[in-house]
Amino acid sequence: MKHGFFVTGTDTGVGKTLVSAALVYKLAQVGLRAAGMKPVAAGCVMRKGRLLSDDVEQLYAASNVQLAPVTANPYALEQPLAPHIAARQAGVGIELAAISDAFMGVAQEVDALVVEGVGGFRVPLNDTEDTADMSVLLGLPVILVVGMRLGCLNHALLTAEAIASRGLVLVGWVANHIDPDMAAVEDNLSALRQRLPAPCLGVVPLLERADFRVAAAYLNTSMLL
Repeated sequence: MKHGFFVTGTDTGVGKTLVSAALVYKLAQVGLRAAGMKPVAAGCVMRKGRLLSDDVEQLYAASNVQLAPVTANPYALEQPLAPHIAARQAGVGIELAAISDAFMGVAQEVDALVVEGVGGFRVPLNDTEDTADMSVLLGLPVILVVGMRLGCLNHALLTAEAIASRGLVLVGWVANHIDPDMAAVEDNLSALRQRLPAPCLGVVPLLERADFRVAAAYLNTSMLL
């Protein structure tokens, strides 16, 4: 693997999957063997005898390397809840060692890998560990998806501090418009550009349909390669 990135967000529902899939698609377009993985996914549905995540399906569609489901998504949880709660209800324990093993296997198959987190940066995975611990274990540079809505400045800056406090590198951030009624959008973007310690990789407008191919046109990945 030549390039790897961990994608986190300012909250749940801010467009991590849209941006992650768009990143995978852009990396594939420049000739890299690119894939996305989501180690933990909640809210999966039963299809063809196994639990599948819509988020993982999007990552599959954007990839030009098709990973085995068990490595692309080691933990597929049915209930749309915080992962540690969904796992407990399913009688499953989320183990970072299993995630690391899947990651190492995938890294042998691709040139570029985008790993999508679950929820925000500090979402619990089990009784003692959270997605920040997962990010540290994988050791990848971090890309932050900022959901553009009221409160995003505080959420973005706190997340950037949490990333830095774990010794991780924030290599870029993406603004994703999710609230059509958000006021002073440009002023908020200006504040983010001024305060976040990494470049803006793109500003994705409010899309009529969440299509990663469309979103990819708004991203600049050249500085990541």
